[in-house]
Amino acid sequence: MADLPSYLRRGRAAWELDFSVIPNAKRTELIGLHDGALRLRLQAPPVDGKANEALLRWLAERLELPRSRLELLRGQTSRRKTVVVQFDGDAQALLERLQPGGG
Repeated sequence: MADLPSYLRRGRAAWELDFSVIPNAKRTELIGLHDGALRLRLQAPPVDGKANEALLRWLAERLELPRSRLELLRGQTSRRKTVVVQFDGDAQALLERLQPGGG
């Protein structure tokens, strides 16, 4: 894959994904892109790390990975977040799992 989308980077030993989240939504859903990041509505409130954990649980389920393979790298108290994903596949496989109906 020649060009990666703006929200996906290859880190030292893992992939990094950028998210722009909207907490307190009616349901959790991926709604597109915002400012170079994946835009995600989260049903969880932005208190006590609940939105962060909801993001990581949703992403683990979507990528079919154990939650332990994901880590919030940046954005603990921000709407803009970066998640490190320990994913053995290539960028194309990762992107396919993120698509609606992917996995």
